[in-house]
Amino acid sequence: MRRLVCSGIGLLAVLAAAVAVGSASAAATPQGGPIALFATISPTSTPGKIVLAGAIGDWGKVASIDKNGKPAENGNFVMVTLKKGTFEIDATAINKKMANPRPQVQSGVTCSVSASGSGPVKFFNGTGLYKGIAGTANLTMTFTGVGPRYQSGAKKGQCEQDNGQPLAMLGSVTGRGTVRFN
Repeated sequence: MRRLVCSGIGLLAVLAAAVAVGSASAAATPQGGPIALFATISPTSTPGKIVLAGAIGDWGKVASIDKNGKPAENGNFVMVTLKKGTFEIDATAINKKMANPRPQVQSGVTCSVSASGSGPVKFFNGTGLYKGIAGTANLTMTFTGVGPRYQSGAKKGQCEQDNGQPLAMLGSVTGRGTVRFN
């Protein structure tokens, strides 16, 4: 048992050293290569969260913007603000595909909806550690939500689809791609 504990402590020391070396080199400009991305998104202007792994190992927030960089709930661009810098994503192509999704709806029974779509995005306009970023990824966007019911009137109890205000909604974006730094 003592040997197992000593081996475990040794393994922890090796892992700690590897993390320390990785942290020291983390300030260097990324080399580029494959990335994996996961983000949560909101139907409101509240920023979502993002985590990237691979050639970029960082996390932070995402917000929808217009082509001029101004906040826009339905913008075709995304501002990615990470711990080590920022960059933008041109999401025009995936947004076009999501403009007319074919949702799976159980409207009459549960007032719920789920829709998803996939498409390409482009990375550009980096700052900090991500200065000179370029590249593409194929992302899948998924939204799921539950809507309200009419509380009175001729439609009482039916799903209120015209309201546009879900009771609960979650959105996620996942994908893989490749980045490079010029």
